[in-house]
Amino acid sequence: MDPQRTRSFVDAMWDDSIVPALVEYIRIPNQSPAFDPEWAEHGHMDRAVALAEAWVRSHAPEGATVEVWRLPGRTPLLFVEIGGELPGTILLYGHLDKQPPMVGWSEGRAPWTPVLRDGRLYGRGGADDGYAVFASIAAARALGEQGTAHPRLVVAIECSEESGSPDLSAYIDAYAQRIGAPDLVVCLDSGCGDYERLWLTTSLRGNIVAELEVGILREGVHSGRASGVVASTFRIARRLLSRIEDPDSGEILLPEFHAEIPEQRVEQARQAAAVLGDEVRGEMPFVTGARAVSDDVVEQLLARTWRPALSVTGADGLPPVAQAGNVLRPSTTLKLSLRTPPTTDAHTAGEALRRALEADPPYGARVVCTVEPPAGGWHAPPLAPWLGRAIDEASEAFFGPKACHVGEGGSIPFMGMLGEKFPEAQFVITGVLGPGSNAHGPNEFLDIATGKRLTAAVAHVIAAFGQRPPA
Repeated sequence: MDPQRTRSFVDAMWDDSIVPALVEYIRIPNQSPAFDPEWAEHGHMDRAVALAEAWVRSHAPEGATVEVWRLPGRTPLLFVEIGGELPGTILLYGHLDKQPPMVGWSEGRAPWTPVLRDGRLYGRGGADDGYAVFASIAAARALGEQGTAHPRLVVAIECSEESGSPDLSAYIDAYAQRIGAPDLVVCLDSGCGDYERLWLTTSLRGNIVAELEVGILREGVHSGRASGVVASTFRIARRLLSRIEDPDSGEILLPEFHAEIPEQRVEQARQAAAVLGDEVRGEMPFVTGARAVSDDVVEQLLARTWRPALSVTGADGLPPVAQAGNVLRPSTTLKLSLRTPPTTDAHTAGEALRRALEADPPYGARVVCTVEPPAGGWHAPPLAPWLGRAIDEASEAFFGPKACHVGEGGSIPFMGMLGEKFPEAQFVITGVLGPGSNAHGPNEFLDIATGKRLTAAVAHVIAAFGQRPPA
């Protein structure tokens, strides 16, 4: 493929049709089922799928098959099949469901209000991960525009990723023959360390979500009468958390949560740290005077990709400050999110968490730890030599520098699922979520120039697949 022709074609397609479609997509508040249990009744998910389906039907290569699959009680899945002249199958993946709106958006910006400013499209879901379906089709079109032979392409766009992909495995099983066995998986739902090169994700952490409920009274009691006699459930919860996390260092104390870091990943972290410098902590919106856990950039990268970590993400039983009276509260419930290393057995770790928190409750309190079905991590298989070369060529052709390889701290359950089902497949996991893009938080944005370059890079990798040496 001629890189200049690819770049020109992709840029025009983004400007003329992809960005306008994303603008309309951002307006749709199609929150993932975990955040909108009545998603089917509200109809927002169907609106988002209908928008994407209509766009694909108008822009997919001639002869493409476009379908919306619907299993009872499941979110829909948009499936596109593009025939190829060469043997093999490439699966391109993305999702349409979104995180909730979140508070803290800057003036003039809002989650469901698209704003184009300085080459960035602000709004919920554009970068995570609404652009993926449009970029996948644009990459396929770029191949056809130059008459480049390619294998069969299948595009699978789900609608439950932000809820842990509970519906996806049902579709993979139900439509196994239609999907086939991919030789290469391209996932556009990950991040990038900067906007200057192509970034390949080498691993993803797992996630264990649990609710810790601590109860000690049947009802609240005046704190002047009860405190000193009855232990605060907040203090009990704090003691329990100290069983699993060192309160000073943040280290997770349960051995079931840890895994050995491969030396190759340590070396790649060193290389990425040399490229990123202070950007790893610099992109974090610290308050004035705050600092990172460590000043070592390599350690920062390894800590957020290969080490377990606890976040308390929600709480019940705590009234708003303005309404908090002098009452010793009867109970406290905390929502826990524990990120696990890519190769940790999430089920074993989740059970260890439950045992550690429920054993021997302080003061005989009622302690219940409810662990949600855990999401395991993912560790990429070694890159085939042809794919490693293609990744570097694509980065140099459309970004400038060679590609960088680094782990990501988040989870994409789809990857672990596919890794188990298709152990011989190669994986290209990448994305547009770079510094400041703030997926899941306020002011989420899609850097449009990065989206264009990434689309062109995907087209190059697909073309290289057809030229790879025989197995």
